[in-house]
Amino acid sequence: MREHAVRLNGLGTTIFAEMSALAVATGSVNLGQGFPDTDGPDSLLEDAIAAIRAGANQYPPARGVPALRQAIVDHQKRFYDLSYDPDTQVLVTTGATEAVAASLLAFVEPGDEVIALEPYYDSYAAGIAFAGGHRVPVTLRAPDYRLDLDELRAAVTPRTKVLLINSPHNPTGTVLTDDELRGICAVAIEHDLVVITDEVYEHLVYDGLRHTPLASYEGMAERTVSISSAGKTFSVTGWKIGWVTGTPEVVTAVTTAKQFLTFTSGAPFQPAVANALALGNDYFDLLRADLQSRRDLLCDGLEALGFGVHRPQGTYFVTTDIRPLGHTDGIEFCRMLPERTGVVAIPHQVFYDNPAPGHPLVRWAFCKQPPVLQEALTRLQKL
Repeated sequence: MREHAVRLNGLGTTIFAEMSALAVATGSVNLGQGFPDTDGPDSLLEDAIAAIRAGANQYPPARGVPALRQAIVDHQKRFYDLSYDPDTQVLVTTGATEAVAASLLAFVEPGDEVIALEPYYDSYAAGIAFAGGHRVPVTLRAPDYRLDLDELRAAVTPRTKVLLINSPHNPTGTVLTDDELRGICAVAIEHDLVVITDEVYEHLVYDGLRHTPLASYEGMAERTVSISSAGKTFSVTGWKIGWVTGTPEVVTAVTTAKQFLTFTSGAPFQPAVANALALGNDYFDLLRADLQSRRDLLCDGLEALGFGVHRPQGTYFVTTDIRPLGHTDGIEFCRMLPERTGVVAIPHQVFYDNPAPGHPLVRWAFCKQPPVLQEALTRLQKL
């Protein structure tokens, strides 16, 4: 048999699959993969059950059911004062991961450069490789993980085609500031770049901060592919309901690629998510407050155990430095951790092209019930 395509080199099994399997094998508390251990609101679940019983079990429309597309439009207007046409400017996808992949396939030619904020979610590397692009990292560095705009400008070359921006940022938890966002806009406009924004943690922002979409800035609407999903906001990561918004031309381009990936999916989940997006502000406020309290529980506990802790502004991940505990290799540390303590985490190194900045860093998920977080902290005392 011939060897696999070169574009697959270096991808392998995702670290999330590896560590989750290790969690099961060792009976560990899994603070690695980012999924909640409780389901979303009861109304959302009941709406999906009702849709199944009502017969919403066949292919939905390729761009998504009309009710969900309208709900996405209403959501963007309600929270960000962005206006879209539900028929031409919205595409429902099989989660944000597919939306990112389809967007890269739609706009990246072989040899094009894609600038991404490093460390980055591992599917970005795969999506760029599948499109034949070349990944160019701009690193958010410890301890503050802020964007160096001079480094961003220096990364642009005549071959640069796309900026791939994730804010709130996984895994660091950074929420880009207005100055940082305006700097990104200036670079994108000056060099006529496409901007793909992964905004799945848009409602998971703490300490009174607010997420601002890049598409809301002057000159950005026509060049931005905005992506989000229901999984993180409504604690239904397994439903894989995401979406893209943009100009009709942008959405048509992404649809052209997406239709040959999954074509369409999630028929009974789509009307349920449509209803959930219309939930009152109290739902979103309570979500933020609850996750912020869990963040603080885990951060305080890890600090008490001696970790160097970066308290995130958003997402549901905490980054720690393991050097105060006498460790220097995050991968070695995370592979040792389940057997020694019964807890699973994720090493930062896998999120970098050049792993050196992430070598001593480890990511923990705090989207678990407080007793689970407390049990993990108790187990970690064995360190």
